[in-house]
Amino acid sequence: MSDADRKPTETTEKPRSTAEADITKYKAAADIVNNVMKTLVEKCVEGAKVLDLCVEGDHLLEEGTGAVYNKSVKGVRVPKGIAFPTCISINNCVAHFSPLASDSLSSLALAKGDVVKIHLGAHVDGFASVSAETLVVGATAESPVTGRRADVIKAAWTAAEAAMRVVKAGNKNWQVTDTVTKVTAAFNTKPVEGMLSCQQTQNVIDGKKRVILNPSEQQKKEFETVTFAEDEVYGIDILVSTSEDGKARIEESRTTIYQRDSNVKYQLKSGTSRAVFSEVQKKAGPFPFNLRVLDDEKRARLGLRGAVAHALVKEYEVVYTPKDTFVAAFHFTIALLPAGPILLTHPPIWYKPELVKSEKELEDPELKELVTRKLRETKKKKKGGEAVLAAEEAK
Repeated sequence: MSDADRKPTETTEKPRSTAEADITKYKAAADIVNNVMKTLVEKCVEGAKVLDLCVEGDHLLEEGTGAVYNKSVKGVRVPKGIAFPTCISINNCVAHFSPLASDSLSSLALAKGDVVKIHLGAHVDGFASVSAETLVVGATAESPVTGRRADVIKAAWTAAEAAMRVVKAGNKNWQVTDTVTKVTAAFNTKPVEGMLSCQQTQNVIDGKKRVILNPSEQQKKEFETVTFAEDEVYGIDILVSTSEDGKARIEESRTTIYQRDSNVKYQLKSGTSRAVFSEVQKKAGPFPFNLRVLDDEKRARLGLRGAVAHALVKEYEVVYTPKDTFVAAFHFTIALLPAGPILLTHPPIWYKPELVKSEKELEDPELKELVTRKLRETKKKKKGGEAVLAAEEAK
């Protein structure tokens, strides 16, 4: 995204960067996401229907964003809403599971011991905060998660903590890839192959600067090397599997999450496709959407075929690792401000060491030091000729 240029104020003070100026909107969206996540974590109990959780999550995201930034700016209302529809993906389902009432899996309910990934996002004025976390149904401090479930969840969260300290101005995207690979190996797990994390800008959550997890040999050759820079924002998606190679495949679940690609221009021939595409632009704008927000599901599926075929709209496919494996995910949104990185989204709600008891530990001294390092370093600054310490928050 190209952020709107801001004119410097008539003072000797250096104007704030775009990222700093818009940080309050990112944080407002993050607070809404956190509140919705809290509700869904509490409701992820044995017997809860996945469809009901997804519908409620989206309703709460709309309700939350509808309650903020309601003053018009120069006569124009501030756009806000869902930046990523609520998805509830279980066990070996990697991501993007958010069924419709008409789907064969619409009656799917949570069972005790299920590894559940909750993924959702909100935006204010196009500045999006997206978050994901993993929990296990029925786990308590008295009956914690153990075995391979514990290994994969601890691996994913430890990898997320490491990644957020490597995503910093001056570092390369491959440093994140390598760090996540090393951390997950300590728990005998693998990052899910080919999963992407992207730069974010206003109205864009899938920017050109990207990080890839567990790339294939071909992807290693073709994937672009990029350098993180100040004033950039990233959505970092950490997905880890207990499978041997981290490969995932499409199964019987139908795609329900789509997103318009604003970089592609094409005049659709079908009247149905044009009408559906117009509805998508009006209701979802540049952000991913669930088919259920469109007026007529059958018409929407028919109309989207042409849009997908001509790359006007892309699919978020539902993919799975092999049966009897588990996938854990954590997603965070981070801003690389001049004063140092700042985590925009909140820490996970469910995850606590007493709930996840893996027998495996991170052994590498450098990685152990990395995950305990403050997100922002304490820097010395000059003020009035005196050296003062700027108190920097850890996260």
